[in-house]
Amino acid sequence: MDVKKKILLLTTGGTIASMPGGEGLEPHRSGVMERELNQLRTYYDISVLDAMCLDSSNIRPEEWQQIARLIFENREGYDGIVVSHGTDTMAYTASAVTFMLPGIDLPVVFTGSQLPLADVLSDGPDNLRTAFAMAAAGHPGVFLAFDRKVMLGCRAVKVRASGFSAFESVNARYAARVSNLGLVVDKSVLPVPQGEPRLAENISKGVFLNKLTPGMDPSIFDMLLAMGYRGIVIEAFGLGGINVLGKSLTSIRRCVDAGITVVVTTQCLYDSSDLRVYQVGNRLLEMGVIQGLDMTSEAAMTKLMWAIGQGMEPEQIRALFAQSLAGEIAL
Repeated sequence: MDVKKKILLLTTGGTIASMPGGEGLEPHRSGVMERELNQLRTYYDISVLDAMCLDSSNIRPEEWQQIARLIFENREGYDGIVVSHGTDTMAYTASAVTFMLPGIDLPVVFTGSQLPLADVLSDGPDNLRTAFAMAAAGHPGVFLAFDRKVMLGCRAVKVRASGFSAFESVNARYAARVSNLGLVVDKSVLPVPQGEPRLAENISKGVFLNKLTPGMDPSIFDMLLAMGYRGIVIEAFGLGGINVLGKSLTSIRRCVDAGITVVVTTQCLYDSSDLRVYQVGNRLLEMGVIQGLDMTSEAAMTKLMWAIGQGMEPEQIRALFAQSLAGEIAL
């Protein structure tokens, strides 16, 4: 008889653990999951740790740090860890935890649901089964499992507010899919191990994500400088276009000259920013702006928050953004 894989379920709340309350759905502790866990225990040796009980809209960088610490401190003795989480900010958490746990030596799989487990039509049972299967598969890394698909945590984006296919793997193939063959893993997508596992939880909240709009007042960048921000991620147009007819470039240059790291990504969900194509992009590169390439906005922001939190200087951050730490960019 095969020995059951030991899986730790780390619960954080979210829709998957919600019940109707006086003011709408409210997350509850892991008791809501007991029916599903009892079925899964046929296949896995499961332990449960209730980390927090929050709507994911209330999960902040402080909670990212707590989740990363609990994963790191409890990983020994387990074959994998599943983290149940609300869907609204799960892509941010999964991406942040990816950077906080370099060299993680077991699978860590985030999942959740669009309907609570208490609902007879919930998508939660399927998502839990996929997450547990990936956690037991033995491939180290941070992943997100949803709608019978598994993606790298740093490539996941929530693309639907209510549909069951809520997440997509942007600019990267899925790490695994569930089919009639079971869990089929694409090993070419799996992250390359980065040395011994360690906890690098320090992170800076002084990063601002700005979506560029036509005619936006460029003084926003001067305001961010005055407010003491250490990093700015700009979701620019197309390949990285920014309005140069006003004072945008002058304001951005002031930020860069003051030691603020500015990263430019694209508002387009797919493909890569490329500042070398147009004149405006080359002017940004000349002043020291960093290309986000094909990273998601979630990955660009959390990577910058993490880099600043690790005490890196702007030139070190520039070098870091040219590296793929966990599959967040294609090289």
